[in-house]
Amino acid sequence: MAKHFECREHWRAVDTARNIARDYQLTVTLDLFGWTVVDRHWGRIGCKGKGARDSFPNAASARRFVDAVRSRRGSAKHRIGVEYRSVE
Repeated sequence: MAKHFECREHWRAVDTARNIARDYQLTVTLDLFGWTVVDRHWGRIGCKGKGARDSFPNAASARRFVDAVRSRRGSAKHRIGVEYRSVE
């Protein structure tokens, strides 16, 4: 059985010359019913943006989803011309 994991990650992609200012936040928690919940929020820096919440019955499923999100953020250099960097 996969062990539950919690994480909080925050990335930004900024290129002032091309007017790119993107923000992406990811939070993984456990809800009261034992499901793993992945909250995502994205948008332009300084704006409200959008969000989504996905629930998974086990940590393994949630980890695969989070890995797919990380992979997508990692391909930003090819897609938008600037890479996402971690924000502390």
